[in-house]
Amino acid sequence: MLFHPQICKLKDEKFQPFISPEEIEAILRNSQNPSSDQVREVLEVALSRRRLSMEQTAVLLCAEGEENRRLIFEAARRLKREVYGERIVIFAPLYIGNRCINNCAYCGFRASNSAAVRRTLTDEEIVAEVRAMEAQGQKRSILVYGEHPAYDAEYIAHTVRLVYATRDDKDRINRVNINAAPFDVEGFRTIKEAGIGTYQIFQETYHPEIYRRFHPSGRKADYAWRLTSMDRAMEAGIDDVGLGVLFGLGDWRFEVLALVRHTNHLEACFGVGPHTISFPRIQNASNLNRASLNLISDADFEKLVAVLRLAVPYTGLILTARESKELRNRLIDYGVSQIDAGTNLEIGGYSEKRDIQDLDKEQFELMDTRTLAQAVDELVEQGQIPSFCTACYRKGRTGEHFMEFSTKGFIKRFCTPNALLTFAEYLEDYASEASRERGRAMITRKCAEIEDRTLRDTVLDMLSRIRNGERDLLL
Repeated sequence: MLFHPQICKLKDEKFQPFISPEEIEAILRNSQNPSSDQVREVLEVALSRRRLSMEQTAVLLCAEGEENRRLIFEAARRLKREVYGERIVIFAPLYIGNRCINNCAYCGFRASNSAAVRRTLTDEEIVAEVRAMEAQGQKRSILVYGEHPAYDAEYIAHTVRLVYATRDDKDRINRVNINAAPFDVEGFRTIKEAGIGTYQIFQETYHPEIYRRFHPSGRKADYAWRLTSMDRAMEAGIDDVGLGVLFGLGDWRFEVLALVRHTNHLEACFGVGPHTISFPRIQNASNLNRASLNLISDADFEKLVAVLRLAVPYTGLILTARESKELRNRLIDYGVSQIDAGTNLEIGGYSEKRDIQDLDKEQFELMDTRTLAQAVDELVEQGQIPSFCTACYRKGRTGEHFMEFSTKGFIKRFCTPNALLTFAEYLEDYASEASRERGRAMITRKCAEIEDRTLRDTVLDMLSRIRNGERDLLL
């Protein structure tokens, strides 16, 4: 069945598929070769902090030439700084188990890959991993699971509670997100009750035909079940969800527009869009056949990040260690607001150190292998505040409530001070003396930039209390 973009847009209803490839492809065709005036008109809308429509987003995606590229990147840089300030949220993934019934052609964990070393952490091993991460200074983690009957909702909820319980006065993971296979509404309710932060799942590709090609078997072969997973999660009360695409499967412009369409759907059905969007690119994996891939260049990848920042101004953008540190450092300027650091992809890899990557034990090849300390030092050199903040989640500023705060421009008021406070804790508890001195100098500079005198005095008082041993101070 064909859909005309002008007369037959799919209706947004909960639990119902909402992607029309014909509509998206028609919008892209109709947006070819936009003029610089058209590009400027769209950028004016974006800089007013209004979310872009699919048609407006397509204008930026299809804009060619160095002048248009310059305009897009300048606007993305400006919007990023106005909305998010100069801070980067840091987290680290923790792989719990890689047993999997799916056969995704690009993934080292696929069921048919006999070279993959299968493992699920025991409770004792999970505790050891968390202790090792906390010793680095990690405060936020995302737990990652293969899709397998052993990893049901009750098991995932158990592991989330176990991570939260592994703490003392100083070392603690304050926010546990999960990246796991879809569940029904009741399954998601079980997971929510464990206190998860964000539920993250990637559609991988929104094009149904391409999706079938790369997902030939397993539960993941059901395109519609995966597409509507966020509906079920939000129906269950999980109000922070994270979308994503695996770039390198389909046309990147199509996938960006589909992400915007998915955002539309969640806003129409639940009143709030995704908390985060991720955009991983395919990297080398155990026994990966690259012949059928649609790889994306660095230049196009940088552009899609800038366009996403302009299209969804209040959505966090996550760039993982799949990318090199050089590229990650550049993209922080144009839109990225969260990165992982000190990442280890091997199951058990934080507590059982390995000097050499082993793809048969990992989901994909890691490109940025910096330690957390190294990443933090380089962020400071760039003038970015490393943030370990979990205040919004713990104070109820999530989902629709988060949007109420963020769309009024309060992100910088809350997030910059909390970033400084959590960074100060990191410096006191985990940094070398040289890093501590540089970090304290940055905090002094950033505090001087807080215009509200009452707020500045409050932050300075809390910083003094942190130096004297208090912890977990939040605004």
